[in-house]
Amino acid sequence: MNSSSEKERQLGLLGATSVGVGAIVGGGILALAGVAFATTGPAAIVAFGLNGVIALLTALTFAEMASKFPESGGTYTFSKKVLSVEAAFMVGWVVWFASIVAAVLYAIGFAFFFMIMVSDLWNAVQGGAPKWLNDSGVVTGVAVVTSLLLAVTQMRKAAGGGQWVNISKVVVFAVLIAGGFWAVVRQPAVETGAALQPFFTAGFGGLIQAMGYTFIALQGFDLIAAVGGEVRKPSQTLPRAIILSLVIALAIYLPLLFVITTVGVPAGQSIASAAAGDPEGIVAIAAEQFLGRFGYWLVIVAAVLSMFSALQANLFAASRIAHAMALDRTLPAPLSVLHTTRRTPIVAITVTAVIVSMILLVLPDVGAAGAAASLIFLITFALTHGIAILVRLRSSWPPPFRIPMFPAIPVVGGLACIGLAVFQGIVVPLAGIIAVIWLGVGGILFLALFARRARVRDASSTALDPELMTLRGRTPLVLVPIANPQNAEAMIMLADALVPANIGRVLMQTVAVAPPNWQPDDDLTPIEKSQAVHGEILRASAKTGIRVEMLTSVSSKPMEEIERVARLHRCDSVLLGLSEISKDNHGKHLESLLGTLDANVVVLRSHKDWRLTDSRKILVPIAGKGGHEHLRAQLLGSLMRSTKCELTFLRVLPNHATAEEVRAAQRDLRRLVDDEVREPCKLEVLQSDDALATVVERTNESDLLILGVQRHGRREKLFGNFTRQIAQQTSCTIIVMSRRG
Repeated sequence: MNSSSEKERQLGLLGATSVGVGAIVGGGILALAGVAFATTGPAAIVAFGLNGVIALLTALTFAEMASKFPESGGTYTFSKKVLSVEAAFMVGWVVWFASIVAAVLYAIGFAFFFMIMVSDLWNAVQGGAPKWLNDSGVVTGVAVVTSLLLAVTQMRKAAGGGQWVNISKVVVFAVLIAGGFWAVVRQPAVETGAALQPFFTAGFGGLIQAMGYTFIALQGFDLIAAVGGEVRKPSQTLPRAIILSLVIALAIYLPLLFVITTVGVPAGQSIASAAAGDPEGIVAIAAEQFLGRFGYWLVIVAAVLSMFSALQANLFAASRIAHAMALDRTLPAPLSVLHTTRRTPIVAITVTAVIVSMILLVLPDVGAAGAAASLIFLITFALTHGIAILVRLRSSWPPPFRIPMFPAIPVVGGLACIGLAVFQGIVVPLAGIIAVIWLGVGGILFLALFARRARVRDASSTALDPELMTLRGRTPLVLVPIANPQNAEAMIMLADALVPANIGRVLMQTVAVAPPNWQPDDDLTPIEKSQAVHGEILRASAKTGIRVEMLTSVSSKPMEEIERVARLHRCDSVLLGLSEISKDNHGKHLESLLGTLDANVVVLRSHKDWRLTDSRKILVPIAGKGGHEHLRAQLLGSLMRSTKCELTFLRVLPNHATAEEVRAAQRDLRRLVDDEVREPCKLEVLQSDDALATVVERTNESDLLILGVQRHGRREKLFGNFTRQIAQQTSCTIIVMSRRG
């Protein structure tokens, strides 16, 4: 279900591709090319090429998932659709952390190369650059200021206009590669061949090691999916942008590695020995070798632009992940606030930039955290491959963009990502420890602060978009015992609202109530009553077009039979019809049933001709924290999906309540409604010393009243005097809820 409005979709193909190019191109190869060459020599070209194949397989999977779920959040959103809300939180929590750490690393890289550029320019113009230019405190200050300025820019405009930085960066790399190939053409072919020998300096093992070290250089295409909610024509644009950004990166990386190997090594050295001597500076050394001082400056400019654009892309994506999580209440709700006119997530951007700045100021060495970020990205890539397989198997409608050769691509891609993740965990054990600690911190925070609201929000989302049940592998069953044939049509329609027939199952139950020592040959009354109910169920099913199943049994204790069937079939919900809510024996038996059923229970009290579509005005009185938020959100979402209605939440306070207490009640009610309902609705906080009379008066103006049972323990659930008195004083249709457990 796509929650982004067209006003929020500001990125076209160029802007979306720019996010990926900004994150991938430049920073990775400048930082990791030397490591790859030192590990495996000229075969680093093959290492990057094989990583490119794995990345392309993963990009195809991301393209399919992004076209299916064109919302911001990336891997978090995919997990939310297919896994549980708890699993989605953990994925979002670690991916947000990984994107923030990546932003920190690129902020440091930008500041480092920027100060080198300033120092070299100072030397060229005036000579003798001051030492403070290379002071670590100055570098950190530049990184912090740049991060905060970029955050301000992104608050004003989606992506902050980063496409021009990316275009400039690509042009610089193109000039560098063109100069390298010109040098290759002018060089004797014998020398070119000799520079590539020996090709595998460390054999097959060295090649695998180089792949493990450098795969993260191609990470960044996933950030396009993370900002999917801001992309125009997402089903077309997102797959194209994801694949195009990776193709551009490989079109730069592979030729650049070739020219570095063949014409970028000083005489008498091999690329492996040169890289081992100065792995961080190998690209600059090579460029100066075949283009002179101009080549060195090209690398410095490319480094500054690359680090800047990667910082920009990761800040952008991290803030969108936080915003998406806040919308689902898996992070604090204020992070979901958008600017009123620019529609940018100003709070999420601010918080993300502040966290990046704090890490820059507090942690002197983020190398291990960077390795943890790499490990996290690899694990979530593998997870995305698995989710793609589940979506294909479970979804009721296919994605607009589909992976060719399914399921070979996600299977191979997922296994490759797992293999690289294992390598990363072995090479840098601290990375795994950091990731586990961060997961533990997230789990504690979720249970303590976010779980209740996140689960309520998730229940509302599932009700509004029932396909989520199918995507999560659920086939919910609602049991509908029918005793009065006049209620059949109303009960079938309400059951279908709770669980659409094409998503789950509606099981209609009739119980032939047989007296003790019943002789069926002599007394056909129970059979005739059951047959009458059967006929009405069939008629109502045909009339409404809602597919149902039927089950009939014989019992002298119908309530116990309902409980037995609900337990046997593991029903998700039980829908009961009731003509009156009173203290008679039937009401007591029903309350006993509420206590024994291990399922959500919805009790409908309605008149003969009531139809769900007649409920135009729905009233929901709130009397504090009743513990029914999850079930109420699911019920309201189902009703609002099925029919157009005016929803009113009502809270009644005594006349002596102070103005501050009224304002607090209004805040609490607004917060509750924000979690439970996605559509506009009315909020009323009234003052009266007779809450019952006030609710009855408002009920008489409504078509449907929704209440919750009173809970006096896990197995003791009562309608309560308040509910009974309302039922006696009004003829309005009433739904009473009892949540599972």
